[in-house]
Amino acid sequence: MSNTMQRVIVGCVLALIAGAAALGEYFGLPAVRWLGVAAVVAMIIEMVAMMSRNRAKLGDKNNLIVCAAFLAWLLLMLASVYAIGNRPWIILLLLLIISAADIGAWFFGRLLGGDKMWQRLSENKTWAGQIAGVICGTVMAVMYGLLGTDTFMPQLMWIGISVALLSQYGDLTASWIKRRMGIKDFGNILPGHGGLLDRFDGWIYVLPIIWLVML
Repeated sequence: MSNTMQRVIVGCVLALIAGAAALGEYFGLPAVRWLGVAAVVAMIIEMVAMMSRNRAKLGDKNNLIVCAAFLAWLLLMLASVYAIGNRPWIILLLLLIISAADIGAWFFGRLLGGDKMWQRLSENKTWAGQIAGVICGTVMAVMYGLLGTDTFMPQLMWIGISVALLSQYGDLTASWIKRRMGIKDFGNILPGHGGLLDRFDGWIYVLPIIWLVML
């Protein structure tokens, strides 16, 4: 099975899980909050496991500081997703924006090619892909408002742009850490994607900053 097909299948499974969580919310269950908490806890466990497998790299003090700081940031993500989870519609909006930005950047980056964003960190990311990802994330945010309220809400455009950009720079941050540690993926639990951290790295900056804005 090709890597692309694996990505499509895993993406569909994750979409079904998210849909089931949304359905749970409809019936009064706090499924979105606890699904988010479970995902971030799994990311933390995966980060600790990666550090354990690569203890030799942590002999470099700079690598140790980077990994410790990133682990602390993941704990902040955990607090963020728990706090935001009492408003599940926000989590679902963020999920749609980040997913659309990720798929758009991947698809149009491959289709259009062009100049690389930061080849030392991620050889596949292009400026065309980033721009397309931001556009796709913004369109998804606007559609979310139209489908939910039958009203065009211009503020969702700015939310879409901001969240899509933040998600892509979360991806670059994860790539930078992987380069420092000399690894391709944080884990291998998701075929075609790597680990949970590789799949959900778009949330790295989004969750804490949205929580800060809500406060």
